[in-house]
Amino acid sequence: MALILNIDTATETASIALAEDGKTLFMVSNDVPKEHAVWLHTAVDRLLSETGSRMRDLSAVAVTSGPGSYTGLRVGMATAKGFCYALNIPLITETTLKVMAFAAHEQHTATGLLCPMIDARRMEVFTAVYRPDMTEWLPATALVIDEHSFEDILGQQRMSFFGSGSDKCKPLIRSPHAHFENVIYHSGYLGILSFLRYLQKEFTGLAYSEPVYTKEFYTHTKK
Repeated sequence: MALILNIDTATETASIALAEDGKTLFMVSNDVPKEHAVWLHTAVDRLLSETGSRMRDLSAVAVTSGPGSYTGLRVGMATAKGFCYALNIPLITETTLKVMAFAAHEQHTATGLLCPMIDARRMEVFTAVYRPDMTEWLPATALVIDEHSFEDILGQQRMSFFGSGSDKCKPLIRSPHAHFENVIYHSGYLGILSFLRYLQKEFTGLAYSEPVYTKEFYTHTKK
C-alpha cells in the first residue's frame, strides 16, 4: 500500500489530496492565490484528520513542479521537500501541464493531441502538447499566441485546448481541427500519476529538486 500526499499550488486554485494506491481518499482546495502559503499547512492537518492518517503513515509526497505561479511553485516545492526530509520518504515531482493533460484525457474520450494552457499574462501562455499516451509532442514552453500558433500541427490533426490560458486563444486559433474543452483539473489527478511514478521508483532527489519556471522571473525595483 502506498499512501501519498499530493500537493498542487501551481495555479490560481490550489489543492491537496491524500491518495492510497492512486485512489483519492480526501481532497481540499483553496481559490485565493495569495493565501496558498497560509492555507497549505492547515489544509494538510485537515486532510490527515479527515482520513484518520498520520504524517508518519506517508509513503511519499508528490508536488506539481511547474510551470505556474512563481510564488505558488516555491510554496509547494518547499513544503513537499520539508516533509520528505523530516520523514525520510521519497519526493515525487510531476509537471503541471502533464497533470492537466492527464485530466483532459480522463474526462474527454476524443482522440487527438492535448494542449494544456496556463495563463502567463497578456497573450503569453505556458503550454505543451501531449499525445493521448501522455508522451510529449512539444515540451513545456512559454509561448506568445497569435493567429499562426500551432498551424503546422492543426493542418494535420485534431488538437484539444484547455486550461486558464485557452480562453484568450480561442478568437485567434480558428482551425476546424482546434477544439476548446472545459477540463476540471485538481490534485486528485496528480495522485494517480504520482502512484505510477512510485511504483516505478521514479523519485526526485531532494538536494537538486527545484520548480520548473519555464521562463525567467522578473521583478520591478523600487526607485
